[in-house]
Amino acid sequence: MGHRIAAAFTLSSVLSLASICAAYAQRDFAQVEIKTTKVADGIYMLEGAGGNIGLLIGEDGAFVIDDQYAPLSDKIMKAIGKVTKEPVEFVVNTHYHGDHTGGNEAFGEAGSHIVAHDNVRKRMMEPNILPDGAVTPPSPEGALPVLTFSEAMSFHWNGQDIRVWHQSAAHTDGDAVVYFKTANVVHMGDLMINGGYPFVDITSGGVLSGYAGYYEKVLSKVDDEVKVIPGHGPLATKADLQNYADMLKEVARLIRAEIDAGKSEDETVAANPLRDLNEKWGQGFISGEAMTRAAYKSLTAEHEGGHDH
Repeated sequence: MGHRIAAAFTLSSVLSLASICAAYAQRDFAQVEIKTTKVADGIYMLEGAGGNIGLLIGEDGAFVIDDQYAPLSDKIMKAIGKVTKEPVEFVVNTHYHGDHTGGNEAFGEAGSHIVAHDNVRKRMMEPNILPDGAVTPPSPEGALPVLTFSEAMSFHWNGQDIRVWHQSAAHTDGDAVVYFKTANVVHMGDLMINGGYPFVDITSGGVLSGYAGYYEKVLSKVDDEVKVIPGHGPLATKADLQNYADMLKEVARLIRAEIDAGKSEDETVAANPLRDLNEKWGQGFISGEAMTRAAYKSLTAEHEGGHDH
């Protein structure tokens, strides 16, 4: 994401991705190229700037998962047009952050139906206050999801049985996993940042302990041949999923131990409980300190709210 973006993540674990998006907006999107990778028959992963895009093609029309930033919409549509001439009928948002929903308005104007969890539409309809007090305006009407769900919904499209579900708050309070059961492919959204710690967006309802349920469910459904599209990073495997789940459990265990010992957030950071994990997981978007602070805030809030588990 560049040195400037990476540095921003080290400043605070509660830094909203909206502010990351603002920094991204300063880059020259004209230089961004869309890379298309075949994942399975009729299914592709598109990479550009922002969250990884999932694409299912077929005679019924294209089915897209997330759509990155608004300035990239034309490039994304052209990339889709290289593998299918059918229109994009559905766009599913895995959560509300702008690097996953920025293209909604353009796709909606082109006739796509935007789909997301109830809380995605709610957050996009309201101003969002960043930790520094800045306010991001509501999304335009044309960018809002027109089909929403509270727990799960299914698509039977292009010969695929597609299951979309919301387990609980985790990365945000509106996360969704998209599982192409027939093709054995799953899109995790930002519940998985392949190769790095996750961003628990506490200001958007994120809850560290919420990740566990998603990973338990996904791992119980997929086999060893599954292809995993993460929110960011390269295509992943079931082993990567398991390693990520194990890392999340270890982070929670280590930070809980510091909380139980009565340490403050700053004392926990000073103790550096994630030192053995940081070489592998702390080199990406989220530093070891940022992960420590986010975990401390989240686990403390859960405990005080009576929801620690």
